[in-house]
Amino acid sequence: MRAVIVGGDAAGMSAATRIRAQRPDAEVIVLERSRFTSYSACGIPFLVGGEVAGGVEALVARSPEEHRARGIDVRTHHDVTAIDLDRGEVEVHDQHAGAIRRIGFDELLLATGGEPVRPDLPGIDLPHVHGVQDLTDAERLLSLAEEGCRRIVIVGGGYIGLEMAEAYVNRGCTATVIERGAQPLGVVDADFGARVADAMRGRGIDVRCGTAVEGFEPDAVLTADGPVAADLVVLGIGVGPRSGLARDAGIELGVSDAVRVDDHQRTSAPHVWAAGDCAEVTHLVTGRPVHIALGTYANRHGRVAGLNMAGGDVVAPRVLGTAITKLCSLEVALTGLRPDAAREAGFDAFATTIEATTVAGYLPHAESITVRLTTERGSGRLLGAQLLGGPGSAKRVDTVATAITAGMTVADVVDLDLAYAPPFSSVWDPIAVAAREALKDV
Repeated sequence: MRAVIVGGDAAGMSAATRIRAQRPDAEVIVLERSRFTSYSACGIPFLVGGEVAGGVEALVARSPEEHRARGIDVRTHHDVTAIDLDRGEVEVHDQHAGAIRRIGFDELLLATGGEPVRPDLPGIDLPHVHGVQDLTDAERLLSLAEEGCRRIVIVGGGYIGLEMAEAYVNRGCTATVIERGAQPLGVVDADFGARVADAMRGRGIDVRCGTAVEGFEPDAVLTADGPVAADLVVLGIGVGPRSGLARDAGIELGVSDAVRVDDHQRTSAPHVWAAGDCAEVTHLVTGRPVHIALGTYANRHGRVAGLNMAGGDVVAPRVLGTAITKLCSLEVALTGLRPDAAREAGFDAFATTIEATTVAGYLPHAESITVRLTTERGSGRLLGAQLLGGPGSAKRVDTVATAITAGMTVADVVDLDLAYAPPFSSVWDPIAVAAREALKDV
């Protein structure tokens, strides 16, 4: 069996490793257009901000050479340009040789990842306008910072954009975030986003909300409120699936133009699979397909694809969109459904918000924490949570994610045997406090 994998990061290499383990006789070929494999794109802001030493190589978990030593034929600088489903072949541009080759497959995995959203605006292709997606982007952004780019404009207030703004301020640059919406970080409720904006302004970052970008010039970002000077523009609008290869081959796309897959990671084409940021996932609470670009899902669903490509029968885990970040002085986390999304999905849902402290309130290092739960009225079923606060706040989201996965109600959460000691929590953990308040409205 020859398995060909397009993309050598989280999903692709997770699949390749599983196929190699399950089918030692299989030929596993990974085609990667860059020179990197198995890297942490999430670490790019920390690299640019100077918190990671050793350059981009420090973000590589396993190099192409290490994968080859384990029996995986990794071919870097190989860009797949087309899929021929009838012949069972991919067309590949070998950048080393400058040649076009065709490689046959018995099983094919599309792990092409995601790509930064690039709005169709004048000047979007100027050389100083960059996305943040892979280590090639990281090399460019780090080089530009070291060369003296000092006026940085971030277009969009998503996770990566906000993290990059803080990274450049840490480097001594000025950073301006231009966000079309009323608040940054649109994945959380507006009041949470407003607090994030306040924290960033307190760090010296110019956050401009309700501002539309109209285009780009060599030294400025053009907005409805006038030009903003810029040596470097970073796109932080979001990530879309890199699914053009599948679309051009006639493979069915789904939500947000991500590759449609079943619960085993199979696409609409026989012997073709997909996983990672290019593919759909299924939401655990709603049961609906969604596109959520997270490295955790790429690793898990790549593993499932690899096991099934090797002859297994493994069902992919459903997701909650559990995410976490640290922005200036605040930690932010979410899982499951926000109240408005829950109601849109047909749930009779309500929100409960409490204020507490991360540790016993009498300790000097106690920090405030806000917990907002989404609960289904009547059943008391826990549907989601948002958390915001000082150090020690955000990882509590894992308790909620576990509870939702287990189908718990807020009554169940109140009675969870959670650990207590003053340096770690109040006697009632903030998650339990929020669940107890929610119980009153069930």
